[in-house]
Amino acid sequence: MKVAITGKGGVGKTTFASTLCRLYAAEGRTVLAADVDPDANLGLALGFSEEEVNAIVPISKMRKLVEERTGANAANKFFKLNPQVSDIPDTYAKEINGVKLLVMGTVETGGSGCVCPEHVMLKAILSSLVFRKDDVVVMDMEAGLEHLGRGTASMMDQFVVVIEPGARSIQTYGKVKELAADLGITKVRVVANKVRSAEDEAFIRERIPEEDLLGFIHYNAEVIDADRNGKSPYDFSAAAVEEIRAIKAKMDAEK
Repeated sequence: MKVAITGKGGVGKTTFASTLCRLYAAEGRTVLAADVDPDANLGLALGFSEEEVNAIVPISKMRKLVEERTGANAANKFFKLNPQVSDIPDTYAKEINGVKLLVMGTVETGGSGCVCPEHVMLKAILSSLVFRKDDVVVMDMEAGLEHLGRGTASMMDQFVVVIEPGARSIQTYGKVKELAADLGITKVRVVANKVRSAEDEAFIRERIPEEDLLGFIHYNAEVIDADRNGKSPYDFSAAAVEEIRAIKAKMDAEK
């Protein structure tokens, strides 16, 4: 299973991504979680401590590694567009609770559309992840799919947008569908989080096609407590885990 999870900031996509990873790991699957969000906090949601998370150096910040693989340095402005990266997930991932975490980091550029060694490196790593045939790969993305090329996107099993009951979140879903269509992907699924009432559910159902809706995760104070304490929601809220387990079952059936 290869899953890309996206959504605007604060909707709870990291809660969903981390719990999905833990559920697959509990089945004995080999799970690799790629944190592709610039606001990287997937590590905390998987169970790492703040100290452990702060000690992780994102791939994009490993300047020596990037130079070594791409050939780019201060004296050489030319670089490889297809660097060797297949060993990087196993070499640099940190493991906890049966999940291997690879923190990708972000690339700070002066303008949009900039192609730099770090960006090429990250894109190559993401492409390599879809070839891990027997592994579950969960990508916690920012609110877009810019890091995914057409070839990588075409090999993903699921694109999931996490939303909450609100107009801005629905708008993000629409934009992601457009981006996915540009990559040749027509199937984008939705998970509605922080749902408080039947009115919230009705709001979502009126705006999301039934065939796109994977399910609901209801507002849960235990999940908020887990975040406040820097802990994994998987270990704090049995109710949230069961709701996500049901969503996972639907995703597995659609694979």
